Amino acid sequence: MIEIKKSTLSNGEFNRGVFATRDIAEGELIHEAPVIPYPNEEHEHIDKTILSDYVFEYGANHTAVLLGYGSLFNHSYTPNATYDINFENHTFDFYAYTAIKAGEEILINYNGEVDCDDPLWFIEEK
Repeated sequence: MIEIKKSTLSNGEFNRGVFATRDIAEGELIHEAPVIPYPNEEHEHIDKTILSDYVFEYGANHTAVLLGYGSLFNHSYTPNATYDINFENHTFDFYAYTAIKAGEEILINYNGEVDCDDPLWFIEEK
């Protein structure tokens, strides 16, 4: 259903993104990414590494590294996917917010809410 390919949206060293290999219906589960949570007070160690740009808030007291394709979805303020935190299963569950065509890049809003347009930590204000 999904694969990693070169993205034109990413300008990092690897330029990766998550793409649909088939049409995905609105609301369809795309991916369940297992998490490795750690207490927020340990983030000072992760913050010294590239991983700090790939972790997600995991409740009030934890941060999480997402496994699988979870940390490879690129950002958009008009995403075609969203995610829910499944604390019971310790996963981030990614769903199609809109219908997604085969070959299309799957994008999430890094702010967590599809309609949140708050500035992101890596985008310089002009």
